[in-house]
Amino acid sequence: MNPSSSVPRLVVAAPSSGSGKTTVATGLMAAFAARGLAVSPHKVGPDYIDPGYHALATGRAGRNLDAYLCGPELVAPLFAHGARGCDLAVVEGVMGLYDGAAGEGELASTAQVAKLLRAPVVLVVDASSQSRSVAALVHGFASWDPGVRIGGVILNKVGSDRHEALLREALDASGVPVLGVLRRAPQVDTPSRHLGLVPVAERRGAAVEAVAAMAAQVAAGCDLEALAGLARSAGPLSCEEWEPPVVPGGTRPVVAVAGGAAFTFSYAEHAELLTAAGAEVVTFDPLRDETLPEGTAGLVIGGGFPEVYAGELSANEPLREAVGELARSGAPVAAECAGLLYLCRELDGQPMCGVLDASARMGERLTLGYRDAVAVGDSVLAAAGTRMRGHEFHRTVVEPGAGAAPAWGVRTPERRVEGFVQRGVHASYLHTHWASEPGVARRFVERCRTS
Repeated sequence: MNPSSSVPRLVVAAPSSGSGKTTVATGLMAAFAARGLAVSPHKVGPDYIDPGYHALATGRAGRNLDAYLCGPELVAPLFAHGARGCDLAVVEGVMGLYDGAAGEGELASTAQVAKLLRAPVVLVVDASSQSRSVAALVHGFASWDPGVRIGGVILNKVGSDRHEALLREALDASGVPVLGVLRRAPQVDTPSRHLGLVPVAERRGAAVEAVAAMAAQVAAGCDLEALAGLARSAGPLSCEEWEPPVVPGGTRPVVAVAGGAAFTFSYAEHAELLTAAGAEVVTFDPLRDETLPEGTAGLVIGGGFPEVYAGELSANEPLREAVGELARSGAPVAAECAGLLYLCRELDGQPMCGVLDASARMGERLTLGYRDAVAVGDSVLAAAGTRMRGHEFHRTVVEPGAGAAPAWGVRTPERRVEGFVQRGVHASYLHTHWASEPGVARRFVERCRTS
């Protein structure tokens, strides 16, 4: 058995969004790390922002576990890969415990991931507007699915000692122990905007303070020994660790990956897959760097918030021109969501790279959801007919929504085409997880060698 398959672990879940999962999960990660433990941080679902706070809390890359994007069969192997060498793992859930992909039953829910990981669940309950009813709520969640083991409750937003006493009395008969009580504490709040929390990269000092406050609150209000003991009760996993497939030999082309405050959305496995496929991965910041990394043979521009930084991105004219020149040369360029916007002619009236004959603007409607996609034609990422699953999450609009050669055919549930394929460019709103299709990274790096 691989050592990482028996790493103590627990899943932090809640009855609904807004209950305090991120505060508790991040606080637990930081509190355990402060005790000298190597903590492996994970997030259920496609969210890119929470893992940034997790990384700040633990000093390790925050990793996603998404049964829709990667398939249920990869959840445990990806977990084992991320948890290698760690003393304990904390997995933050998504939405409510049993909420998954729309119309797909338990698929991609926190409950499904907990079962796949054979991990106990800690239920975070917002107790601010209830007392005895908390017992009925916890009983319902604990008994709904016998395959999900709720090992304890953390009561959040408790108003007073009297309120706490009423809650504990009600839960005494539930059989689910109270492992923590947190009072209302606005100092641990993190600011939000149109797509959720503000990423760590945009508020580094304030984010450090917020994580420290979460850790202090959780350490003071939770029974860390009992929680560590619960984590040790997780069942062993029989899977092998996921490993990015190594492509031996050949030259090592430089693949530039956009980072910095405007481009914070990236799965850790993507850089690992590119490296294993033979690339030299170099990160650059489009807000500050006026040139691409020396020797750049390919470019990856992931998600983020370019709409927040449109003026600054536009003002960096030397880099915009360098990106345009690289794309026009036929070099491989993979752009997702924010990267798509950056390649357009303009974003909210501000000039961008002009690689795509399209304009982008902020819209009024949130586009959100999992997508089934098929590659319409051959591109630097995929051969025609390649099927992948993805996720859309944006409030921007690109017009037109697809080029003469679209990137994907998408079911949403209606069928449509979206994105752009031209020469070496593949640009789309769709976020994909390359671990589900390792051939994507291999194909991209090979094109970098030969373009």
